[in-house]
Amino acid sequence: MKIISVFNNKGGVGKTTLTYHLAHILAEMGKKVLILDLDPQCNISLYGMHEEELEKIWRNEDNIIDNGFDSAKPQMEDDDFNNLFNEVRTIHFILKSVEEGISDFEKLTPPFKMADNLDLIPGRLTLFMYENKISERWNGMFLGEPLSIRTVTKIRKLAELYSEKNNYDFVITDTSPNLGMLNKVIISTADGFIVPCLPDMFSLYGIKNIGKALTQWHREFNISLSIISEGKRKEFPKKFVRFLGYTVYNAKKRSDSPKEWNLAKAHYNYAQQIPDAIRGYIDNTVREHLSDEIVAKPIGNDAIMHTHNTFPNMAQKYKKPIWELPGYSSLDKKDKSTIAPNRQAYEDTRRKYENFASDFMERVASLDD
Repeated sequence: MKIISVFNNKGGVGKTTLTYHLAHILAEMGKKVLILDLDPQCNISLYGMHEEELEKIWRNEDNIIDNGFDSAKPQMEDDDFNNLFNEVRTIHFILKSVEEGISDFEKLTPPFKMADNLDLIPGRLTLFMYENKISERWNGMFLGEPLSIRTVTKIRKLAELYSEKNNYDFVITDTSPNLGMLNKVIISTADGFIVPCLPDMFSLYGIKNIGKALTQWHREFNISLSIISEGKRKEFPKKFVRFLGYTVYNAKKRSDSPKEWNLAKAHYNYAQQIPDAIRGYIDNTVREHLSDEIVAKPIGNDAIMHTHNTFPNMAQKYKKPIWELPGYSSLDKKDKSTIAPNRQAYEDTRRKYENFASDFMERVASLDD
């Protein structure tokens, strides 16, 4: 099992759309995948489940989230409390025992089934509360305080526990577009990360910011691991997170362009600067498993980089990957008339994501080198 984070500190780059479709195509290719929605905006939860379903989950755990287990449990019947762990719960609920500093509960709540081979632990807007605890306990990690270490490593531990139970090949974390404490923990304790980029100057500056943050985070984790005991070091991954590559997302296509990737000139000019930004700002220690040639190429080359138009909006509306929409029997009449003339374009996205996923898996395999 590998834990992979999809991350960019610039919003609006297609991060959630990429995560959703990458997870779906991996599942269709026979891999078992779990998505952890660790973005407090909960975008991928709303991609994968209906708003009413998510609201019901939130409502049923409101008392725990607002008041904590110690306060809420005495107010509940034993059966009602136990049933909380028999139903789908949010990632914040699952992390709540660590946030409160109480013992973990033995039972893992079931994930939400999005599709064959594909599950989801939904998100919650209140996840900022866990981020606050990471901030409060961060310095305690350097002193080897068990609760601090548990708080920093719990997300990775949950990925491992769910994978042991359900045999996942990949756990993919969807993250918020910032460089705060929560993302520091999510990304630093993952196995690898990929960066979706728009072909613009903001992505170049985003890579610079990511690189600076990674260097600082790596230093802090190394200091902590050099101080604490060997037994406590086992709670952390053996290696710091490593870079798997980038993709240029939602770029404007120009089929008559003499340039590679068939991009419009302005988009091509920015896209060509991304490899240099990576080499300049993302430290070699987190990308040395990849050759310079691989680092320079987008994952899947030009497989998914061209504009998706309104396709993702339709995917989110119907909770289906883009390529399944033309054959979906419950389309609204208006949407059916929109999708039908573009059937081939919708269905072709499957092949493109297969190409992307194949390259992605080859890069993930390099993590074991």
